[in-house]
Amino acid sequence: MHVIQAPLSMDSVAGGWVDCVFLIALKGISMAQSRKYSLTLFGATGFTGGLCADYLGQHLPKGTSWALAGRNPAKLEAVRARLQAAGVASLPGLIEADVDDQASLNAMAEQSKVVITTVGPYVFYGEGVVRACADHGTHYCDLTGEPEFVCNTLTRYHDSAKKTGAAIVSCCGFDSIPHDAGALFTVRALAKKLGGQINGQVTMEGVVTASGTFSGGTWQSAVTAFGRPTENRYAMKHAQMALNHQYPKSARILPMRPKKDAELGGWLAPMPTIDPFMVVRSARAVDGYGPDFRYGHFIAAKSLPMMLGGMVGIGGLVLAAQIKPIRNKLLEYRQSGDGPPKEKRDRSWFKVLFRAKSGGEQVMCEVAGGDPGYDETAKMLAETAMCLALDSSQPKRAGVLTPVMACEDRLIERLQAAGMTFREI
Repeated sequence: MHVIQAPLSMDSVAGGWVDCVFLIALKGISMAQSRKYSLTLFGATGFTGGLCADYLGQHLPKGTSWALAGRNPAKLEAVRARLQAAGVASLPGLIEADVDDQASLNAMAEQSKVVITTVGPYVFYGEGVVRACADHGTHYCDLTGEPEFVCNTLTRYHDSAKKTGAAIVSCCGFDSIPHDAGALFTVRALAKKLGGQINGQVTMEGVVTASGTFSGGTWQSAVTAFGRPTENRYAMKHAQMALNHQYPKSARILPMRPKKDAELGGWLAPMPTIDPFMVVRSARAVDGYGPDFRYGHFIAAKSLPMMLGGMVGIGGLVLAAQIKPIRNKLLEYRQSGDGPPKEKRDRSWFKVLFRAKSGGEQVMCEVAGGDPGYDETAKMLAETAMCLALDSSQPKRAGVLTPVMACEDRLIERLQAAGMTFREI
């Protein structure tokens, strides 16, 4: 390569930046237009992946080019045949890809504007897909709730994803969209009550009640995470350092202590999930949460004995997961891909109640939906991916993001149109 050197002026420097931005924009447009598929679903042969495939088949606009990906061509063919029998508007293509073959993951990412992956536990099987998407400027969605994986993704791939324009979006299922999007909906309602803008500290609490069954994949991920406390602490520490540098706005998690609060549903126990971390990340990056945002996350119980029993049960599971033979037995108890029948899912539901206070004002909001572990998770994951693939103004940012950081209010609009409830009460 020959480089021609010339004297620099301020005009030439400014012009060079304009040219650079213009070329990057053209490259981004070219890449988006050249992708064979708007959306690819990796893991379509699993239980939740299959539900996501069904949802996409029913809701993607006619003519949308999309694909199913996995390591077993025969099983992929079976999913496509099921979709064809259901009369979907656009049949998907098929891509053979395997988490143990990085070249196949790269090829999948190169062909796709957005990749959805339902293949977990993600701490073992997820990083290769993230790497492929970050390297090739491909947007990415998953349904993990694994703190170690999410934190490592943030510290390892945020910069490379920003450079390529990729939005890497984790926690697009029940972990953590009802809480992430619900917190955004609630601060929007609070801002209206305060005259359009929040200028002081916001204190918000989210309280979950639900009836449903954890998926096999969620069980596998939870037990795996409980058995890796040192790795989780290390990953969280470095992720917090990265966030302090990237998004210096004040946002933090409230002290997580059990308490009684009749307005929020009775006895409240801290919910040790990734959800508050995701909410606080969004509050750091997105306008509207105020200059100082604080969030607490709880699960409600009808009585003190029920709350204490739940806390003891979770504590016992965490302790058991530290012992390898017991952890292996727990992992055998429920396999990824297991799931309940439709009749049981139809009876399941969830509700998240939010209370936010600032400047002497208070609002209460609610997010609610059907079966949290399967049907609604598949819906939320698919709607996030369709937002990134099909909505012209999305994503709002590049890098490793929360769902709200990627899609902001447009995600709420999509979920409301899909039947989820977001309301002020």
